[in-house]
Amino acid sequence: MELKDTVEKMNSSDYKERFIAEYQQTKIRYEKLKAFNTKIEASKISKVEEPKHDCPDELLRHQQSVMGEYLHVLELRAVIEGIDLKGV
Repeated sequence: MELKDTVEKMNSSDYKERFIAEYQQTKIRYEKLKAFNTKIEASKISKVEEPKHDCPDELLRHQQSVMGEYLHVLELRAVIEGIDLKGV
């Protein structure tokens, strides 16, 4: 799934559909950042050239951590509000 695939749900009048789209968008961004951070870390271990980035590694890892926490909060809300995130 790509961000463009979530646009229709983001424009829905149903808050549950918008919630699912928000979760999907956050998860997509989180997974991309996680993969990028993994490449940076692996390059340091294997002593190869790092992927280009202008931001300090620590800040990118912190962003990933906060995004992970936010995903967890959304998952908790989904359970409480009866929103099915299976298959999302």
